[in-house]
Amino acid sequence: MKSILVIDDEREICESIKMILEYEDYSVDYTTDSYKGLQKLEYGNYDALLLDIQMPGKNGFEILNWLREKEIELKVVMISAHASVENAVKSTKLGAFDFLEKPIDRDKLLISVRNAVTQSALVKENKKLKKELSTSDKIIGSSSVIKTILETIARVATTDARVLITGENGTGKELIAQEIHRQSSRAAKELVEVNCAAIPHELIESELFGHEKGSFTGAVKQRIGKFEQADSGNLFLDEIGDMSIHAQAKVLRAIEEGRIERVGGNSKIEVDVRIISATNKDLQEEIKKGNFREDLYHRLNVIPVHIPPLRERKEDIPLLIEHFSKQICDKNKFQQKVYSDGAIKAFQSQPWKGNVRELRNVVERVVIMTPKNEITEKEVSLFSQSASSNVDDFLNVTNSFQEFKEKAEKAFIVKQLNANSWNISKTAEILGIQRSHLYNKLKKYEIEKGQ
Repeated sequence: MKSILVIDDEREICESIKMILEYEDYSVDYTTDSYKGLQKLEYGNYDALLLDIQMPGKNGFEILNWLREKEIELKVVMISAHASVENAVKSTKLGAFDFLEKPIDRDKLLISVRNAVTQSALVKENKKLKKELSTSDKIIGSSSVIKTILETIARVATTDARVLITGENGTGKELIAQEIHRQSSRAAKELVEVNCAAIPHELIESELFGHEKGSFTGAVKQRIGKFEQADSGNLFLDEIGDMSIHAQAKVLRAIEEGRIERVGGNSKIEVDVRIISATNKDLQEEIKKGNFREDLYHRLNVIPVHIPPLRERKEDIPLLIEHFSKQICDKNKFQQKVYSDGAIKAFQSQPWKGNVRELRNVVERVVIMTPKNEITEKEVSLFSQSASSNVDDFLNVTNSFQEFKEKAEKAFIVKQLNANSWNISKTAEILGIQRSHLYNKLKKYEIEKGQ
């Protein structure tokens, strides 16, 4: 059923449009408050918008501007009692799809809404096809384990079974989640993603379940959480092993009841969400340590998918090299590179502690730094290691580019913290990251004052 939002300060107009469209099997939501309309547009999923021009608060033109600034793609039909060529032209320039004059003619309304919904569907389908045709997020590999994973995805994607994806950093857990979503019956909606490790513990509940206005300091307006956003779709909880115990309890309750409650709220909201989760941690060990709920683990681990590290499936490396090399050459308008047998063996001999992500980084460096068309063992050996032996000695780097980056990042963060007398806010500002992200870095690299 196609969903229509109406924003008009005249309740009678809203009710009339609702009655007409619902008779034609549309789902209609409306509000007479322009600011509430903005909230619905930000967190809702509509196929078309009927928008009045003259309203208190935000007028129709301001809402059109807001939609454009927010990059919300939605077909908008303007409705106004003050019909004029000037208003129609201005609406069109701001991106409106059509313009209707009050009092609204029933037949014109139905034709306009039908056309708007059809155009919206075509735009969504086009975006979906482009995404499917993109080669940047393909699962590459010919090893038996990759074939088994692909078979598992094909079997479980169309069900509503929860999936727990495990594996080291850089193995491609997010890629697996995206593929499950693409093949699922819920793929019409966007995959809603949450990185549990990147959100401070005190904010994770608000992120997941939303909050009511005034529920805590800084809650200046109502927020719709990820569970509500993912209603009728898929929710990907990445780094689930880093979620706080208290938040885990609420996620478990949401799974069991099929309902959530916003922070500061007192009403239950029904949600139909399929959860896909991922972690690089051993959750069985985390359970023993008291860091993860065993009952939640069993709820999430209906279908386990484990991605082995790259060093255990080296037969996939040649295909990955070819894939990444083509991407990089196409992006930079380079001639396609050719790899000697020695070069392939040199790649396969590496430990790849950063897995596929690290391999791609090294392939990019080798492609960019090698001017000739053929890449041999010499170039792989040269560019898969740090360019400066002094830096190698200082950071004690192995052949892992990922390890080099992490140690370099840690050293840089420590230097900036010391330079700013450990003022977290000032250091985060200088680094150009959010304060919560800096706290996550401190935890990740075990950075303490005095280092």
